[in-house]
Amino acid sequence: MSAHGLTDDFLQRAQHALGQDFLRQAVRKTTDRLRDGRAQAVREAGDFEAWRDALSASRRRAIARLDAVLRVFVERASAHGVQVHFAADAAEACAIVVELARAKGARLAAKGKSMLSEEIELNQALEAACVEALETDLGEWIIQLAGERPSHIILPVVHKPRAEIRELFEQHGGITLSDETKVLAGYARDRLRAEFLRADLGITGCNMAIAETGAVALFSNEGNGRMVSTLPKTHIALMGMERIVETRADFVDLMRLLPRSATGQRITTYVNVLHGPKRTHELDGPEELHVVVVDAGRSQQLADRDYREALACIRCGACLNACPVYSTVGGHAYGTVYPGPIGAVIEPLYARDDERRAELANASTLCGACHEACPVRIPLHDMLVSLRQANVRQGRGDRSELALQRVAARAMAVPFVYAGGGAVARWFGRFVAGDGAWPRFVLHHTPVLQAMARQRVLPKPPVRAFRDQWADLAREDMRGSDGR
Repeated sequence: MSAHGLTDDFLQRAQHALGQDFLRQAVRKTTDRLRDGRAQAVREAGDFEAWRDALSASRRRAIARLDAVLRVFVERASAHGVQVHFAADAAEACAIVVELARAKGARLAAKGKSMLSEEIELNQALEAACVEALETDLGEWIIQLAGERPSHIILPVVHKPRAEIRELFEQHGGITLSDETKVLAGYARDRLRAEFLRADLGITGCNMAIAETGAVALFSNEGNGRMVSTLPKTHIALMGMERIVETRADFVDLMRLLPRSATGQRITTYVNVLHGPKRTHELDGPEELHVVVVDAGRSQQLADRDYREALACIRCGACLNACPVYSTVGGHAYGTVYPGPIGAVIEPLYARDDERRAELANASTLCGACHEACPVRIPLHDMLVSLRQANVRQGRGDRSELALQRVAARAMAVPFVYAGGGAVARWFGRFVAGDGAWPRFVLHHTPVLQAMARQRVLPKPPVRAFRDQWADLAREDMRGSDGR
C-alpha cells in the first residue's frame, strides 16, 4: 500500500463505497445539508456575487504576484518576531518541524486541524522522531484513533456512525459510553483538555496569511485552535505558499465567504489573527511562533497556465458538496488527501508521476456544479477536461474507450448518421429504461452497460428528438414572422 492508500483504482474504491449503505446515506445527507446552508447564506447575503467577485479578484491578484506578496509577508511577520521557514517539498517541511521539536526537547505536539499536515504526512515524521502527535480537532481525533484519512476537507468524520465512534472511545478510555452526541463530545473534551497543558508544541494550519500585516489567520468552530496556538510555548503554523492575501480588506472578503461557502454560517465561531509570539506585557500566547511555508509542487502549478487558478482555492469544501460523484461515494473512494473536484485537479499536479492520481480526472460528470459553487470561481470542470486530455496524450486512456470516442466523433460529424444513431438509441432506450424486470435483464446482460446499470435506473428517452422539436419551433417562428 502506498502512503496515501492507493491500492486499487478509483472504480474499485468507488464500488466498495457504493456497497456501504450508511456511508452513502450519511455523505448525501451531510452534503445536502451543507449545500442547503450555503444556498440560505447566499440568499441572506444580498450582495453575495459582489463579494464573490471581490474575493476571486484578490486571490488571483495575490497568486499572479506571489513572489512579491510572500516577500512582504516575510518582512512584516519577521518584524513582529515571527520566524519564517521555506520548505521546497514535504520531506523538507517535516524535517524543519522535527528539528524545531528536537531543539525544544518536545515530547507531545498538540495539533489543530491542518490538511497540509495530512498532505506532507507530518504525524508519521513526528512519530518517527519519538514525538507524539495528537489531533485535537474532534473529527480529526476520531480519524486518528481509527487510523484513517479524513473523508471531507472540513468534516473529516462524516462517514462514521455514532455507534462506531462510541466503540472507538470505549476502546480508547476503557469505559462504557452511550451514543448521545453530548456524551461523546464530553468524553473527547475531558480527554483532550489536559493534553493542551501538557503539550510542548502547538501545530496548526493556516487558513490565510495577510501580507500587509504579517499575520496568520486561523478559522475554527472548536476552541482547540485557540488552545493549540496559545498554551504551548512554541507554535508552528504550516502554510501552503499560495495561502495568502495582500491586504486586510482582502481578508475581510475571505471572512465573509469562507464560512458561508463551507457551512452556511455567517462567521465561524473562532477567528484567530496571530501577529507573532506574545509580548512582554501579555499573559497568553506562545514564546515562539514559526511559520513553515511549503511549496510541494505549488510552484510547478503556478508556472502552468492551465492549472494556475486552482491555487486560488480557499479550502471551503463547497465543490465537494455540489459534486454528484463525491456526494455518492464519499472522500475515501478518491484514495488521496484532497478528495472531490479540487482533489481531482490538484492531486495529479502534486504527484505528476503517479498514474493512480491521474485517473481522478475521470471521477467527474463535468456538470460544472463545482464551478458554480466555488466562491472564487475556479473553472474546475475545464481543468478536469484538460487533465483528461493530458492523460490521453500520455497514453493513459482506455483503448476501447478511445476507439469508441473516435467512432462517435466521426458519426457526429455527419448529420444524417448522427440523427440516425439518435433514433436507434431512443428505440433501444425504451427497452432498457426504468426499473422493471426486462430493463434490468437487458442491462445486466449487456457488457458495455453493466457498470452503468449497477447503481442507477436509466431515465426513459423522449418520444421525439430535441432536433425534431427544435425544427418545429423554428417553423413556428417562421410562420409567426410571416404573419407579422
